[in-house]
Amino acid sequence: MVDILHQVGVVAPLADVYRTVATLEGVAGWWSVDTTGKTEVGGQLAVHFGDDGGFDLEILELDPAGRVRWRVVGGPDEWIGTEISWRLDQRGRYTIVDFTHSGWRAPTELMHECSTKWAIFLMSLKELVETGRGRPAPNDVQISDGH
Repeated sequence: MVDILHQVGVVAPLADVYRTVATLEGVAGWWSVDTTGKTEVGGQLAVHFGDDGGFDLEILELDPAGRVRWRVVGGPDEWIGTEISWRLDQRGRYTIVDFTHSGWRAPTELMHECSTKWAIFLMSLKELVETGRGRPAPNDVQISDGH
């Protein structure tokens, strides 16, 4: 199995960063404006990207002390069964976001593209928390035809 790993520091209290990954409004503010569902353990989020499809995520863990975990249950075959986890750690004025998208079966072209897009969306999350305005899809930075 192969993982995507990223880390970013956000100048904000941990509780503010937690809300951006643990609530419907937060996820819609940095990942995709077309996000629906229930943000509770056992609930599901549906994150859509217009004609490019989307993902259904089962919420496995919500811990305000700094952990959020999702399992992908719908979307491209390569994503099904992978897990997305967030670990947050307050260090001075920064909340450090350790992001992992784990369980990829192989390091495919799609995985590499997704790694780049995750970095872009993590910067969107950072902007949302620090400035009040993120760059969720469809207003995200495009890296290729349609993505």
